[in-house]
Order: sequence, then structure tokens, then C-alpha cells
Amino acid sequence: MEIRFVEPVPQSEGMYYATNNPYQVNGPRGFTEFKVLDGTAKLFVRIDFPGVRNNSVKILLDPSQKAVFVSGEAPQEMVYDASLREFGTATGLLCDCCRITNVESVLGDGVLRLILSKETIDFHVGSSCSARAYTSVRASSSLSRLIRGYDPEDPAFTGPDIVPNPLVQTGSTSAYESKQLSDGGLFLRIDMPGVPNDKFAVTVENGCVTVTGRAPAAMDDSSGREYRGNVAVVPRDYDSRRIEAFANEGVIRLIIHSI
Repeated sequence: MEIRFVEPVPQSEGMYYATNNPYQVNGPRGFTEFKVLDGTAKLFVRIDFPGVRNNSVKILLDPSQKAVFVSGEAPQEMVYDASLREFGTATGLLCDCCRITNVESVLGDGVLRLILSKETIDFHVGSSCSARAYTSVRASSSLSRLIRGYDPEDPAFTGPDIVPNPLVQTGSTSAYESKQLSDGGLFLRIDMPGVPNDKFAVTVENGCVTVTGRAPAAMDDSSGREYRGNVAVVPRDYDSRRIEAFANEGVIRLIIHSI
């Protein structure tokens, strides 16, 4: 029997909880998150880079000290992957009165987190400095709020359509991909950035394969995130041991073998 993929569906009243990922069910939404760290001259930036390995990450502070360019490569982990993916973006300051003096970075479980230290260079601005950050990508104006939004709880991040990942420069911009195998089995790649390898779970019940993942808060994240979705239909007596699961860098891949 051929194993059938189940396309993700909106969680509530025709709306996806997070338009950046159809499997996310709670926690901060959006491909990025920004925060001014209380009592410091620092900014926290969270950027989702699912599948990206630490040794491929490049971080460059622009000579203007206003912007930081970041990039990374998510390799083709399995022969069934459509291709490798290359991620890239720039983040920095919107104000004219400050400059970035230092960048600290940590990549873990498909999430790149930055701490941007800054100093004031124009003291005439005074308290009117907004100390806001931005992320710049090659994207249409319709994505600008999603990429430059500062509040991950903003209801604008909920909607009826999933937004392609604008941080992807090469390869699939989708949070998932499926491929029917020649023997009737099914391959799946599902992005769940922030989820450690041991926090993924795959269950089979009443002929439905469900994937869940829990991403705990790290560093200065506003909170953790959870993902859940039905991904495939199998025979009702299907043995879950026939499913191979591979988790790495915030991405889970499944090979669901046919009977």
C-alpha cells in the first residue's frame, strides 16, 4: 500500500497560528525576533536557520557598524532532499545615533541567536533613540511586516496562507517537503527550528502519523515554541517501527516504509 502524505491545514477557523510555519502551534511567531535587553546597551536577535550547521555560519559586521550580515548552509542530508539550502540576511540598527561595537553569536538546533552590543555616537539624539533592529531580505513588500515586525505575538503573524521563507537564498523556501518513494513509501522533511534532537516525537494512531516537537526557550527568547501536525496516512494496523526518523539542527526527516 502506498503511504500518503497529508498536507498541513490551518489549526483554527481557516487560520494558521504562525504563517512562517504550518506546524507551529504556540510560542513566538515569525522567522525572526528582536528584543532590547533591559538595563543594557544590547539587542537580542533570533533568526531561524533550520538545518544550518555551525561550521558553515558566516557573520560579518559592515564597515559602517550599522549592519551585520549572516549566512549559513543547510546541506543535503539525505539523497531524498530536493537540494541543499543556503540562508542569508542582514540585521542591524534603524537609528542614526548608535553603532554596533560587538557581535556575539550562538547557533543551536536550527536557530541563530545574536547579541548586538552598541554605543551612542550622536548624543544630540538623546532619549528619542528607538534602539530598534531590522532584518533585510530579498522579499516583496508584502513580507515586510513579517520580517521587520518586533512583536512575535502580533496577530499579523497569523493568517490563512503560509509565507515562503525569505531567508532562503538557494533551495526550497517551504517549511516541509515530501517525496513518494518508488516502493510506495514516503520521505518527509519538516522544519521545526529550535527543537533539540531528543525533543521530537513520532506517533501512529488510527492510521495517522503525527510529528511533534518542543523547542525550549534559549538565551533571551521570549518563550519556547511547540510544533505538531498530522503528516501521513498509513494502514490502521501499521507498525510504527517501520518509520525511520532522523533529527538534526531543528529539522526532522522521516522515511515511512510501505508494507
